[in-house]
Amino acid sequence: MIPLHDDNPTVHRAWATLFLILLCGLVYFFVQPTPFASTGADGAFEFRHAAVPTEVVHGRPLNACEVVEGITRQKASSTMCNQPGSLAPYAQGKRTRLAVISSIFLHASIIHLLGNMLYLWIFGNNIEDRMRPLAFLIFFLVGGIVATMAHILADPASTTPVVGASGAVAAVMGAYFIWYPKAKVSTLVFVLILRIRAFWLLLVWLVLQFFTGSNSHVAWVAHVAGFVFGAGVALIIGPAKAQAPLSSSPAI
Repeated sequence: MIPLHDDNPTVHRAWATLFLILLCGLVYFFVQPTPFASTGADGAFEFRHAAVPTEVVHGRPLNACEVVEGITRQKASSTMCNQPGSLAPYAQGKRTRLAVISSIFLHASIIHLLGNMLYLWIFGNNIEDRMRPLAFLIFFLVGGIVATMAHILADPASTTPVVGASGAVAAVMGAYFIWYPKAKVSTLVFVLILRIRAFWLLLVWLVLQFFTGSNSHVAWVAHVAGFVFGAGVALIIGPAKAQAPLSSSPAI
């Protein structure tokens, strides 16, 4: 299911949402080295700039030998690991815990980027309208951090870099789920475009996260944690002042 548009008008221009979309796009096309390849030829950029669970847990960057193991998913040869410098930090001076923040703005592929930005635009403008720009930016950032930390806690020994705004976007979706459950979302389902209430669309999305395959390279724990965080914040703030107006046409 791919959401295309929601019937939920806003009062203010979503400047913060537009800024986040622009920032992620600029980083992907002008900062990351290989914008049209999945995570780059060797993954070196991600190991230097993204959060790596075991680095965050232990507070030190991986060495060159450990990075090779992380990329190849197999034990590096003793010959390679005995080379001069192989045990030195691969990303000298890397702030391993600050990388939790930079990871939010990195993406593994063009599809990854476009998918996250689509969901952010559809659901983020209403959440920003409710929170206002500065609070929304803080909410987005904290949601991304909470989601990434949940992923790290689920697999603290992992040497695979974590990239993407998915967890932060999931927080936005969680808030939307609480505040605008009756809003209708035009959604592409196979070859049909259906108008589905946000409650059902987001609930199905959340449930599907628990059926994500272990080899899919999708950080589903981060998605669930981000969604729960966003829903919790929305509940604490309280109900939206005005529910999206309902159309006379039926919705699922």
